[in-house]
Amino acid sequence: MKIDLRSDTVTKPTTEMLEAMMQAQVGDDVFSEDITVNALEDKLANMFGKSNALFFPSGSMANQTAIKLHTNPGEQVICDKYAHIYNYEAGGVSFNSGVSCKLIDGNRGMFNAEQVMDAINPDLYYYSKTTLVEIENTTNKGGGACWDFDEIKKIKDVCDVNNFGFHLDGARLWNAMQVKNVSPRQYGEVFDTISVCLSKGLGCPIGSVLIGDADIMADAMRYRKVFGGNMRQVGYLAAAGLYALENNIERLRDDHKRAEELGVELSRLSIVKSVEPTETNIVIFELNKGVNESFFLQKLLDNNIHIISMGSGKLRMVTHLDYTDDMHDIVIRTLKNI
Repeated sequence: MKIDLRSDTVTKPTTEMLEAMMQAQVGDDVFSEDITVNALEDKLANMFGKSNALFFPSGSMANQTAIKLHTNPGEQVICDKYAHIYNYEAGGVSFNSGVSCKLIDGNRGMFNAEQVMDAINPDLYYYSKTTLVEIENTTNKGGGACWDFDEIKKIKDVCDVNNFGFHLDGARLWNAMQVKNVSPRQYGEVFDTISVCLSKGLGCPIGSVLIGDADIMADAMRYRKVFGGNMRQVGYLAAAGLYALENNIERLRDDHKRAEELGVELSRLSIVKSVEPTETNIVIFELNKGVNESFFLQKLLDNNIHIISMGSGKLRMVTHLDYTDDMHDIVIRTLKNI
């Protein structure tokens, strides 16, 4: 039995999700005629209190489209040094939009309003013009950390005063909402654009959605086409998203509980230097100096347990829909015996 803790993207659709997909009514989405895609987009727009939503094949494409909507070439985006848009989207910020990133040295991928103000470039012609602030919730590289919503509102005030756009990379926002008890509507009131992922914690095979009001979203479909993201009878995939929104949000608490237990067990190991606070479904830890990382990973592989190295001595485990209680028992037992 393979136990895959590399990411929450490794899940496969359940029998019930597959059944919902097979029953989908579809049409040509390039003509906006796919009934199921339209239903998914309407549901998410209403959920977050926005007028528009657009289905994308990936979270990276949704984020890249949002950046394109908010900026012009030569401008600058303020984000954390851990931000997914900076580290894991293949330089798309510069390649697709011709903008640069002003990196904030935050705490586990999070920063405060004061740091945003300090990062704003002077309004002089030889500086890049700051036009967008971006945050990620939860923070992937920060170990699934959840932002404090009061701090988000303070950053929004900075954006409003300076006429900046405010984008949320909400790839794992569903996880954050389970922990922080902040509603989709509250997020919709603060952010100009929000991307949410369906293929991570919610267990869909593919798909993200970009959400915003009509004015900022006016060219979203055009940019999705430029990036090669237009799709045809994609309602089969949208049906998976509709099923997941109805059935797979509450169960994220199970992932969080198992991740917390993994974090506790890792912290007991003498070979582990530190474990990041575990708020959601991501566990990031660091081995002591002198401990051979390859040896540790091989010990796990000997028990068919797969995790991922994030570089700089950090390792990651991510719990998810397909990680069962039986698998969890095996991992805990294996850690105890290392």
